[in-house]
Amino acid sequence: MEIQKELAKVEFKNREYLVNHISYDREMAFYQAIGSGNMEEMKRLFMPLNVEGFGKLSDNPLRNLKYHLIITVAMITRYVIESGLEMEAAYNLSDIYIQKIDVCNSSEEIRKIHEELCEAYVRRMQDHKQRKLYSKPVSQCIDFIYNNLHEKITLEDLAEASSMSSSYISKIFHAEVGITIAQYVQKKRVEAAKNLLSITDYSVSDISNYLQFSTESYFISVLRKFCGITPKKYREVHYRANLPRKEN
Repeated sequence: MEIQKELAKVEFKNREYLVNHISYDREMAFYQAIGSGNMEEMKRLFMPLNVEGFGKLSDNPLRNLKYHLIITVAMITRYVIESGLEMEAAYNLSDIYIQKIDVCNSSEEIRKIHEELCEAYVRRMQDHKQRKLYSKPVSQCIDFIYNNLHEKITLEDLAEASSMSSSYISKIFHAEVGITIAQYVQKKRVEAAKNLLSITDYSVSDISNYLQFSTESYFISVLRKFCGITPKKYREVHYRANLPRKEN
């Protein structure tokens, strides 16, 4: 009888170890699916947050969920950086979703944000993998642009970053990307400006200065060209439009 009890204990421990091991393997496979830009595999492995078995980070159940989702964002961010995504791009996406998490008012909102952010990171990795089709010098220029949108970017900077002459890098960039370097930089600055207008309280002037537009009026004209509306109007329409509102 005692032997049977001991065997039962061993069997239970082995089963518990196996379950934990499978759970860990599934979690790692999930992060790897995001890092590789595999949307189908990510969705297959996706599991809603379940605080049972998680550490208790807050006595408030909703806040506990928020904290665990923020940890998930940190883990995903680490994996996509290790998979080659530019650090600034990864952390910018992380900041956006941490702000969204912060203003959630229910577990259902947390669930939706969880799904949304996982899909957003996969799409970003898919874009990154697509860029690998570019030659090494062009990819180096794109990385430099992403990491320095808030600084003045010159053709000489890109020539140095790619170890090519200014005329050669300008020519092959246009040939591979389909637009000039100046047009690409402007396009990416507009995308960054739209994000800042949507999720921050920075003034139009501050955003213009931060993203190195020569004047505020020039920034307004560029955004109107891309979006059809002024920065002020864009903010009125899009400001935190996708964020749940905080309760008073």
